[in-house]
Amino acid sequence: MTFTTESSTANFAKVFVSSNPNAVARVTSDFTALNVDEQLAVLWFLYTKMGRTITPAAPGAARLQFAEGLLNEIKQMPPQDQLKAMRDIAACVNTPISRAYGVLGTNTKLAFWYQLAEWMKEGSVIGVPAGYPVSRASSQAIAAIEQLEFSQQITVLRNTVANMGIDPLA
Repeated sequence: MTFTTESSTANFAKVFVSSNPNAVARVTSDFTALNVDEQLAVLWFLYTKMGRTITPAAPGAARLQFAEGLLNEIKQMPPQDQLKAMRDIAACVNTPISRAYGVLGTNTKLAFWYQLAEWMKEGSVIGVPAGYPVSRASSQAIAAIEQLEFSQQITVLRNTVANMGIDPLA
């Protein structure tokens, strides 16, 4: 299956997730069960599709200036190093980049991934390649998230990005 916003919406619109509170926990668990590359692809897709609504959901509290240095460091890396840095953050590998990410607040982490997705769209940060073959589990995770109410979607994203990276203070 080819990874596109159109195919995901068309092929998986029939998947239904109830609006009960357990849905958030189940969808979050399904997302975190994906491998790191699948998680990155799902994040990219969600931010591409929902990005305009995600950013306001992380209001002024998303002090992106706290992440600017880290974002710029990633942006200036060669593409394969950018991908490695994102993988390390998602996999909670203990690296300087992952530790720098780990100390960010949750809303700042949401904004961090939004900024990376924006740079991916413009081509200044390595993105998901066109035609990326998405796994069945990834497609199901995307569909499940899309079926949640907006506040639940944001909660799932917060839960997932909050648990990425290494918090050296913990």
